[in-house]
Amino acid sequence: MTETPFRLRLPATSANLGSGFDTAAVALDFYLEVEAEPSREFSIHAIGSDSDICSKLDCNLILDTYCRLLECAGVSIQPLAIRMNNEIPLGMGCGSSAAGRLAAIALAVHFGNLGWNSERILEEACALEGHPDNAAACWLGGFVAAAMEGGSVYAARVEPPPAWRAIIVLPRKSLATSAARAILPSSYSSAEVVANLQSVSMLGLAFAQGRGDLLATAMRDRIHQPYRSELCPLLPELLPLAGRGGVLGVALSGAGPAVLVVVRSESEVASARDLIAGATANHDAQLLVSRFANSGGGGEC
Repeated sequence: MTETPFRLRLPATSANLGSGFDTAAVALDFYLEVEAEPSREFSIHAIGSDSDICSKLDCNLILDTYCRLLECAGVSIQPLAIRMNNEIPLGMGCGSSAAGRLAAIALAVHFGNLGWNSERILEEACALEGHPDNAAACWLGGFVAAAMEGGSVYAARVEPPPAWRAIIVLPRKSLATSAARAILPSSYSSAEVVANLQSVSMLGLAFAQGRGDLLATAMRDRIHQPYRSELCPLLPELLPLAGRGGVLGVALSGAGPAVLVVVRSESEVASARDLIAGATANHDAQLLVSRFANSGGGGEC
């Protein structure tokens, strides 16, 4: 066991981006920051979003994952004193579980001297998540397209256009990912699949080439968003904004219920906010303006 303290900063993520279901995600510049050092017993001092949940020792995603990994590796569990600043709202589709699992894995690798490299850490996180999009973007930063085959993860990343901004529209009530997945159908028509293939084929290129004119079409989805709209009432209100007032594209953020709105530039954020406020006037929504984050947590390990 190592005795040295450990610090890690992991960005929020928005996955799917419409057509890239379980495939594409982008990192955002609000973070889960964790500092930990060996202690005689476990403790967590958490501030920020959902700090009451983050500070609990029971049923804590980070602690449970950390302990389970060390047990599986046959390493004695080192209790930790953890200080946490969490800016990622829980249960909103902003990648809180991916950030939490990556934090736990990195802590286990550090304090358990597991010797895992960055690729192994990402593979473990994707396996625990069950899909690679959020974890890959959180670990690598930028816009990421990722796939899993067996135990391997294949990911390609680009840096989004620096002028683009993201507005996350958050309802007050969270949504469990399990509920958002349960509502999806077991099969799709060929027309639905082809429409998504057409859109997702442009998605990475739109981010890589700064093609804001393609983004509304590239983020068009027929695989998950039409079914999740009944659980995420902000989405149908905001989808029509694409192409207006500097809004380039709109999509459910991950499994929801938050919605991602991509804006062309900083100067157009105000007009986009006005459009969003008008569209969500009958909802109790909070707006979070963000830049895209080009650095992920993997750069710090």
